[in-house]
Amino acid sequence: KRTNNPTRTTPFCEPNLKSTMAFSITRLLLLFTSWTSSTLTASAFNVSPHSNDAISRTKHTSFRTTIHKGTTINTILQATNPIKHEIDAPPSSNDTNRSTMNRRQNILLLLASTALTLNNTPLSAASAADPTGSLPTAAGRRKCQTTTTPASTIVSCYGDLRSSNADGRLSTVSSTENGVSTSSVRNPSRFSPPWTYLTETDSPGVAWKSLVNAVNNSEGGIKIVELTDTYLHATAPTKFPTGLTGEAALDDLEFVLKPEDNLVLYRGTSRTSVFVYPLTQPVSDRNTNLERLEKIRGALGWEELGYQQKGSKML
Repeated sequence: KRTNNPTRTTPFCEPNLKSTMAFSITRLLLLFTSWTSSTLTASAFNVSPHSNDAISRTKHTSFRTTIHKGTTINTILQATNPIKHEIDAPPSSNDTNRSTMNRRQNILLLLASTALTLNNTPLSAASAADPTGSLPTAAGRRKCQTTTTPASTIVSCYGDLRSSNADGRLSTVSSTENGVSTSSVRNPSRFSPPWTYLTETDSPGVAWKSLVNAVNNSEGGIKIVELTDTYLHATAPTKFPTGLTGEAALDDLEFVLKPEDNLVLYRGTSRTSVFVYPLTQPVSDRNTNLERLEKIRGALGWEELGYQQKGSKML
């Protein structure tokens, strides 16, 4: 489901084709097994599968089977042994019926082997580059790498920093990622107001040095990777969701000094978003990006030019 505003796009997990095919074939297999069992029981015992006779219903039910991940061909063969025994029973006067039953059993085993081949194939993650954020789970983002499994979709993006913007502004925060930005004025849950440093000093230079020190001392693992007189980019380990590794397991912090307005603009986001089926929003960062920024502001004693934001959940 898309809208004209990419930040309002409702994402969803891309389906895994192999898993979908296996599920469909498995359902077909179960239906065919039930149908075959009904026919064989009716033929071998000369009763209807819907008969009121308790013994007939029990024999009919005994032919049913369930296919699941980890099932082997031997299991299928064992499950269909009753069918084979009925086929190998003393010859019937109707050889045509026996030939039909044999063909149905062959089809049954073919369906079983196809479903098992799909289901038991190692579920290696399917990765795809998405430089323009065209996938729903990467809407509004750039230079993304998407990894999809049957249970989740993991999107890591590296093109949303200020250096990627021709106008020199900080990027907004899409609804498909966690974090806040002073640029996200159209997305209240991802917006946070600018800071003023006038409660500490009226000197932009002094204020900037204070900010650099506060960022360095805010938490362990934080690292400043770019620093100029008016721009700071730092990274910090992602706290939530857990289980990420490498460059994808980092949060980005950006600060821009606006000396003419006595303001500091900022952006704090997670590089990686995790979507767990059937959720249509990324797994929450538990407001760790906003809390990190609030900790830095609190250490500086600066004020927000607006109401304190609470992100997607209460702090």
